[in-house]
Amino acid sequence: MNGNSLSGTGSTDFSRRAFIAGTGSILGLAALGGGRASAAPPPSPIPDGAHVPALVIGTGYGGSVTALRLAQAGVDVHMIEMGMAWDTPGPDGTIFANTTSPDYRSYWLRTRTKQPLSNFLGFPIDKDVPLHTGILDAEDFSGISVYQGRGVGGGSLVNGGMAVTPRRENFGGVLPSVNPDEMYNVYYPRANAGLGVTEVDPGWWESADCYQYARVGRKHAERSGFPFVFVPNVYDWDYMKQEQAGAVPRSALRGEVLYGNNHGKKTLQKTYLAQARATGRVAISPLHKVTSVTPASGGRYTVVIEQLNTTGVTTATKAVTADRVFFAAGSVGTSKLLTKLKATGALPGLNGEIGKGWGDNGNVMCGRANHMWDPTGSLQSAMPTAGIDNWAAGGAFAEVAPLPTGIETYASFYLSITKNPNRGQFTYHPATGKVELNWQTAWKQPSINAAKTIFDKINAKEGTIYRTDLFGVYKIWGDHLTYHPLGGVVLNKATDNYGRLHGHPGLYVADGSLIPGNTSVNPFVTITALAERNAERVIAEDF
Repeated sequence: MNGNSLSGTGSTDFSRRAFIAGTGSILGLAALGGGRASAAPPPSPIPDGAHVPALVIGTGYGGSVTALRLAQAGVDVHMIEMGMAWDTPGPDGTIFANTTSPDYRSYWLRTRTKQPLSNFLGFPIDKDVPLHTGILDAEDFSGISVYQGRGVGGGSLVNGGMAVTPRRENFGGVLPSVNPDEMYNVYYPRANAGLGVTEVDPGWWESADCYQYARVGRKHAERSGFPFVFVPNVYDWDYMKQEQAGAVPRSALRGEVLYGNNHGKKTLQKTYLAQARATGRVAISPLHKVTSVTPASGGRYTVVIEQLNTTGVTTATKAVTADRVFFAAGSVGTSKLLTKLKATGALPGLNGEIGKGWGDNGNVMCGRANHMWDPTGSLQSAMPTAGIDNWAAGGAFAEVAPLPTGIETYASFYLSITKNPNRGQFTYHPATGKVELNWQTAWKQPSINAAKTIFDKINAKEGTIYRTDLFGVYKIWGDHLTYHPLGGVVLNKATDNYGRLHGHPGLYVADGSLIPGNTSVNPFVTITALAERNAERVIAEDF
């Protein structure tokens, strides 16, 4: 997911009240409550007692790839999605909430927003919202909050579209058991094609008002000797050009990202899932949550599923039979489910690696207050296009993030991905029936140190300072969260080298839980490419 923030500088002289009023922005800093609208029931949800050849848990990147390739191989697939379908407009006529005004659509089963930036000028900025199965889940564990997309399309609904392929020289540290030749020659190209990844037009970018903030980021990076790199994205650049020209409804230029994008972004709904549905072999049940998978006769599996309403209440419990089950509920969802199923004896054959090797992709955020002669622009695209690559020298890749508040902030904001070796583990607690993650906020210190290799130098060169009022009272670093959860069911440890779970033939993992904690860049292209690789082998050998 893309991180963005509200930031400013003492060199501007508008009042705090006016600033806050104008900076609802990409993180919903002016969070407003909204009325709840009832969602249409999902079409033809999976019935109790059904039998399916392949059941895929989750509709994010790994699940979508797997469903499409199975369907193309002639296998009927049913996908189970905990979140909503996101195919019905709300009372304002749009499917996704405006990011300046979070409403009932914005958060997953919360009565108060949980904004990545919790404070401004020492004041808390979260607001009450109606309880609803909204699009963004801020899941709290001890020491960290994990942001995840909820709905058909998973994380593709709420990220910034930064479609980055890791540098090949870094790949050995990402997936050490995977052949880099096949990834870079076959599966990364296949993933980029399937996702609709394209490059921004550099000529247009150089003069576009909406990327002034990124050009300021480039200037500061290069003046301090850091490589500034353009990054591909899944946004429709032709649409964005029309947005800036005023020819179409604004979407990226309206700050739409964190709570969904209504127009130009190529989410999985428009790419892999659209192709999968077009085969006629893929059905999806939104607002359904898998709670149990156990062996059944004939080598099959019994899958227990709860159907939810839009306030999260279970309205029905179903038991279906599947020949094969693919876990693709995301790093946290898959790890939690398998950890519980192992601990409770539901899947006793799972090995001791289940729940281990979880990481936060080294995420840490910070803001810098620029001088008045470095305006970043009042119009900013919510889709980032560039980053500062100091991975080789300092262990950090910093996304130059937008700050689309609609006013001039004279601020630069960054989401850094860092080389952080710390790993957490999921553990089941019988007394509560819950799975917890052991993570300590102090484990973010290597990430802060890596980010400082970039921003201490830029601040010294530019004579600028860090913002200290965005994450609490005098707190520089956003070290309390991650947008990029990875690991927990690590490839070639908890599974074989293609995602087959040990001890239970016919069970597979197909998502970011396979990647041990870090990808060196934004992870969704790597998750997609790995799913392409694994699906090809599994279909060839197991079906």
